[in-house]
This record gives sequence, structure tokens and C-alpha cells, in this order.
Amino acid sequence: MIDIAVLGSCGKMGKRIISLIAKDNGLKLTGALEMHGHPELNTLIDGVRISDDLNDLKKADVIIDFTPIAEKSELIDAVLRFKKCLVIGTTGLNSEQVKKIEKAAIQVPIVYSPNMSVGVNLLFKLIREAAVKLKDYNVRIKEAHHIHKKDSPSGTAKKMAQIIANGTGKEVADIQAIRGGGIIGDHQVIFESELDTIVLSHSAKTRDIFAKGSLEAAIWLVNKPAGLYSMQDVLEK
Repeated sequence: MIDIAVLGSCGKMGKRIISLIAKDNGLKLTGALEMHGHPELNTLIDGVRISDDLNDLKKADVIIDFTPIAEKSELIDAVLRFKKCLVIGTTGLNSEQVKKIEKAAIQVPIVYSPNMSVGVNLLFKLIREAAVKLKDYNVRIKEAHHIHKKDSPSGTAKKMAQIIANGTGKEVADIQAIRGGGIIGDHQVIFESELDTIVLSHSAKTRDIFAKGSLEAAIWLVNKPAGLYSMQDVLEK
């Protein structure tokens, strides 16, 4: 049995993760945390009291984090204090916050990925291969998300651009970000030449792909040595 604490437990992602934990006999929800002042504090979710006390993390084997960016510093300090495994699904972190995660990973195992979807991470692999083979092609990226998505371009699109730059030696200048309606997440990478067009794409139908991926990462991370891991590492299991 793996005990899991979820930060951002009342958000859309947090609720889906908790719902999937309840359906898995090998997983147990032992912590449900939210931001200070959240209106649902001290209510119950799947039988667990929603709290803003990071000391509740002591009960968990793995912590899954989908909290806003501002909460990261306190969380990392608690993870180090209690020596817990950590899965981070928040995107849009700045360089200082990423450096803190990297430093923490010297002491505890952390999976940090801009996208927890197994399908998207398989797409990353295809993009990496295409970028090496199609160095002379023009490349552009299109992504679309719901209107409440705060970072633009998305962390996933930025990761795709980084992979392409590493493979081709050229920066991707054309990244189109669309925000509208309830789009969960669509991404396209277009490789174009005078002779043909190659499109690699992924479209999320439900947030469960991210919730499921974060749980796969949590299960994989248990008993791993300290280090900074990605979903690519999880896929290689």
C-alpha cells in the first residue's frame, strides 16, 4: 500500500487524482492539502480532512503537487524536512524555483515534468527523433488550452521547443498559444519543407490522463534514490 498526499486537493486536477486513488486498492489517500484561507479547509474529501498544515505530509510515502507557483518554497522545505518523495505537476515555474527543486533532488527523489500525460511524453520522444532527422525543415508549434491557463506558451510547448532546438540547433521562433473555452490541452508540432508537411500532435480528452500519469510517477518513485527525474524516466520502467 502506497500512502499519497495531494496538494491542490480541491482543484480540478487534485479531485481527479483523489478519485483515481480511491479506485486503486494499492493506493491510499493520507493527506489532502490546500492553500491558506481556502474555503474548503477542514471539510472532508474521500474521508480525509482538507488541511493547510504541511505537517500532514509526514503520513505520506509520496506527495503529488498541483498547487499554484507561490506555494513551492514552503512545500520544498517540508519535503526535505520529512524526506518524502515528490511529484510536481505545476508548470510555469521560474528559474529560481526550478533551481530549488534541483537542489532538493540531491536529498530526495523528485519527478518534475511540464506534462504528466504518458501520451505527451511519448510524443516528446517522437519529436526528439524527428528533430534530428529533419534538421532542414521549418518548425512551428501550436498549442491550445482553456481560458484559465495562466502560463503562455504552455510548459509543454516550451519543452517541445527545447527538444527541437537540441535536435536541430535552431530555436523555434513560431509558437502559437490559443486560450479559449474549456480546452484541456492540444499540442501540434509542424515540420514543413517545400516537399511535404509532417505533423506530430496530441489532444487531451480528459484531465484523467494527467492524473493517471502523476499516479504512475508516484508509484514508480517509491524507493528510488534521491535525484531529479522526468516522465521520460518513468516511461523507461
